[in-house]
Amino acid sequence: MKEQLLKKIENKEIEVGVVGLGYVGLPLAVEKAKAGFKTIGFDVQEEKVNLVNEGHNYIGDVVDSDLKKLVDEGMLKATTDFSFVKDVDFIAICVPTPLDSHQEPDISYVKASTEAISKYLTKGTMVVLESTTYPGTTEELIKPILEEGSGLKCGEDFYLGFSPERVDPGNLIYKTKNTPKVVGAIGKDATEVIATMYRAVLEGDVYEVSSPAIAEMEKILENTYRNINIGLVNELTMLCDRMGISMWEVIDAAKTKPYGFQAFYPGPGLGGHCIPLDPYYLTWKAREYGFHTSMIEGSMIINDQMPEYCVERASKVLNRHKKAMNGAKVLVLGVAYKQDIDDYRESPALRVIEVLKREMADVDFYDPWISEYKYHGEKHQGIEKIDPEIIASYDLIMVTAAHTNVDYDMIQKNAKAIFDTKNVMKNIENRENIEVL
Repeated sequence: MKEQLLKKIENKEIEVGVVGLGYVGLPLAVEKAKAGFKTIGFDVQEEKVNLVNEGHNYIGDVVDSDLKKLVDEGMLKATTDFSFVKDVDFIAICVPTPLDSHQEPDISYVKASTEAISKYLTKGTMVVLESTTYPGTTEELIKPILEEGSGLKCGEDFYLGFSPERVDPGNLIYKTKNTPKVVGAIGKDATEVIATMYRAVLEGDVYEVSSPAIAEMEKILENTYRNINIGLVNELTMLCDRMGISMWEVIDAAKTKPYGFQAFYPGPGLGGHCIPLDPYYLTWKAREYGFHTSMIEGSMIINDQMPEYCVERASKVLNRHKKAMNGAKVLVLGVAYKQDIDDYRESPALRVIEVLKREMADVDFYDPWISEYKYHGEKHQGIEKIDPEIIASYDLIMVTAAHTNVDYDMIQKNAKAIFDTKNVMKNIENRENIEVL
């Protein structure tokens, strides 16, 4: 099986399937197709499938013309029918892995996808999970489901591995194609073949590890590392506020050291799919072994309380302008979880708005990338534009995303008060109405 698959990879005879056409799946499907492998994308959302088949892009990291060209050439298509699995040689599972209402891992999408794949799995297929999850998922959950549902034997009839997604929406340098990839599979042959498949598609290095669990833990480490360091600067930011010290200036000074220090920055909380969620996967799994990840849990507590802390600081800004939070008109500037993208998954700005409303503020939002968002099942509509008159009508402008396509000079000149949680206005000279987190 190994030699046959290696030959098919070399001759570009592998047919690829990608389950889940979101921020991870669609860019991966496009890169597979661009590399010369016929690709079928699957998604339960018929709207996404129709958009792909019409050549219409909906993901920022995908070039519109690339998608349309691949669809027109017949190299990429999408479906809502899981039976496509029987016709492909490589399957990447790129489905959501959120947290449930109790902040525990929700792997229902992974499980459901795996069960559906098992019904159509054929001999000589490579299956790779890319969705972030807890260490052990590939071997403890996916392997038994695939073997039982298909009647096939892992390592003999099909190969199974884990290769964590590395997607940074809005990153102008690193995309799916040139970001290094980690691969861990069940058995050396599986690791070699799956790694070879990725090397045939990507420009970035493919680093092989000894097992799926290593690759799963590696992904958790990447984002837990950031969670802890951001928690550190957020905690120091709260201390610096009491001491009358600018944490932003402290960080700028510290990062002049050419070794031993990496700059992380404070903010209203953590957003995106990975950094706010991944540590919960590890702490949940650790309890199985009677182990408490105290440092990780401590950073999570700090980061989770930042929206409330920012609203508390915003209230003090209003107080200095002789205005109570109750009844104050507040404009939240930016609901994306990071600058210059239209992604609001786990955005701390949504919780900031929720807390502001709980404190009886009259809240609107403006985001040049996002006109509306859905939170707790409800849709929230933003204002369409900002101008001097609109800015002047609010008691407080609260900056929660550092978008670069916003006229901050205009805002400073017309705002009554500004609370900048991202230090995006650091280069504005007149700072009489600006307070920074």
